[in-house]
Amino acid sequence: MDSKARAARVKLVAFDIDGVMTDGGLHYTDDGHELKTFNVQDGLGIVLLKRAGIEIAVITGRTSNVVACRAKDLGIDHVFHGVGDKRAVSAALLDKLGLDWSELAFMGDDLIDLPAMTRCGLAIAPANARPVVKERAHTVTEATGGKGAVREAIEFILAAQGKLDAAFAPYLAP
Repeated sequence: MDSKARAARVKLVAFDIDGVMTDGGLHYTDDGHELKTFNVQDGLGIVLLKRAGIEIAVITGRTSNVVACRAKDLGIDHVFHGVGDKRAVSAALLDKLGLDWSELAFMGDDLIDLPAMTRCGLAIAPANARPVVKERAHTVTEATGGKGAVREAIEFILAAQGKLDAAFAPYLAP
């Protein structure tokens, strides 16, 4: 099955954070507070995905208040921090939502993401992902993490489902 056909089945998209929603850099203030930079266009993509009726999750290996704030800002209901086994968390969320693995898209960039990516229906890697991850992804974005990769992946999914024009319509009206 090609990646467009896989994307047409997606009902839940799960994103890693570092290297996917951010460029992967970790920034700390002198007093130890963590800072991350998120892409605003990625954020609007998440809003478009929600409006299209697709569930969204964040599944990250790190625990971060910054991530919790960003997820709240975007209205992401399913947020999992400090996850060592992303496949198990994905399985539990799929079960909770009554979905099948084939209906999950997972976007990750490093080894910790592979167990979920190799099981899901659509595995997406940003351009900056580790080579071993890109080799196992169904699709690789042209953009890198934190620089529009999430938006590119979302638009790919919405286009495959015939929902992209409707998502754009409110912004294109005269």
